[in-house]
Amino acid sequence: MSISGALNNALTGLTAASRAAEVVSSNLSNIMTDGYARRELSQSSSVIGSAGGVQVNGVNRDVNQSLLSDRRFASSEYSNTETTANFLARMETLLGTPEDEYSLSSRIAVFESSLVAAASRPESTERLDEVVLRASSVAETINTISDGIQDMRRQVDTEIKDTVDRLNVSLEQVQDLNVRISAAQHQGKETASLEDLRQTVIDSIAEIIPVREVPRDRGAVALFTPGGAILVDSSAVELSFTASNVIMPHMTVDNGLLSGLEVNGRDVSTDNDRGPIAGGKLAALFEIRDEISTGAQAQIDAVARDLVERFEDPALDATRAPGDAGLFTDQGAAFVVADEIGLAGRLEINAAVDASAGGGSWRIRDGLGAVSAGPLGDASLLQDLSTTMSALRTPASGDFGSAARSSSGLASSLLSSVGFDRQVMETQMTFASTQFNELKTMELQNGVDSDYEMQRLMLIEQAYAANARMIETVDELMQNLLRL
Repeated sequence: MSISGALNNALTGLTAASRAAEVVSSNLSNIMTDGYARRELSQSSSVIGSAGGVQVNGVNRDVNQSLLSDRRFASSEYSNTETTANFLARMETLLGTPEDEYSLSSRIAVFESSLVAAASRPESTERLDEVVLRASSVAETINTISDGIQDMRRQVDTEIKDTVDRLNVSLEQVQDLNVRISAAQHQGKETASLEDLRQTVIDSIAEIIPVREVPRDRGAVALFTPGGAILVDSSAVELSFTASNVIMPHMTVDNGLLSGLEVNGRDVSTDNDRGPIAGGKLAALFEIRDEISTGAQAQIDAVARDLVERFEDPALDATRAPGDAGLFTDQGAAFVVADEIGLAGRLEINAAVDASAGGGSWRIRDGLGAVSAGPLGDASLLQDLSTTMSALRTPASGDFGSAARSSSGLASSLLSSVGFDRQVMETQMTFASTQFNELKTMELQNGVDSDYEMQRLMLIEQAYAANARMIETVDELMQNLLRL
């Protein structure tokens, strides 16, 4: 080997050692950086003519694509179940627990007790007033639950809009990074930092919609959903959604009163089980707005209907004309089956017993259609009203099954149903969270290891010193030649 060849080899060795030290430094400085992929210097032996040496090929990112894909799907599932579980927990809080004095079941129980107390002393105006007050509190509680459900639907509708907007921005960022990475590779520049940024953006997309990453030419990637929707491939799609300022119980996506999801102007199914976007936060939000909350509204409407129909029984109060409203009304009118949707939000007590509306509580004892007070000691109607509340009857609507229930039993069934659904969803969320955390831990184990990097740094120092010594030796040889 010639002296010039030895010098060339040593210089390339110094260059490679310097680049390797730079890579190790980058790894150590980003050891706590989320989304940073560990770098490895790629090098190979170089032969130019008769000279050798080492050639730096570039910097590679150490990423386990299979593990990354699994972690993203786990992230989607966790986001999906967490979103639904949080809504069901809020729904359970809205209904209240049996121990809560403001819960629906407690309000109904207190109303039933007031009827029993009034029947024991029908001449007591205070006890009759208490019945009216407790009946009003039942109606107001049901109103509050109905309003709360619709308010949560509106909040979810707004969150869908915000989520779609964020998703569009993220998809555009992926497309922009694809272009920048391709251009950098074409110019021979390193792209690891850009790829880190793209991975972080795709991770955020995976929380909203499950994605499958497919490599394309020149470092670009395409994104597809497991359901077959194309999100990014040469260009990014645009998702469209219009939020509603006001949402009422009768408003659904099926009747066109609420917005669905469009991709590049085409309607897309938002089914959380089999739709193109199934599995992430966005699908869970649509399921909450269009299925879970509408189901909850149907349940509370069924409870309201049960109350109304119990007191509209023609055999209960002979003073009422056929077709007249009972103690509980649909905004003052008799209940019409075709108008059940939203009944819970319109439930009111009959103005005939409401002193603030010109009525009198004595009609609880003497009949809603009575024009004057009857015998003060007659408790027969009060006893019948109490019996009506505790009577077992099969709900005419709602997903309560065919079992007969009392009024308080029906309210308890509603709370139990929501509580059960919440527990099931929280179990699924816990499983998804555990799976995500395990995969995240495995992914981090493939990240930067400070001990390993320090060992590499020691080898780099030795290699750098050896190549520097080689240059020093070549210099001594050249000096000897010059002194001849």
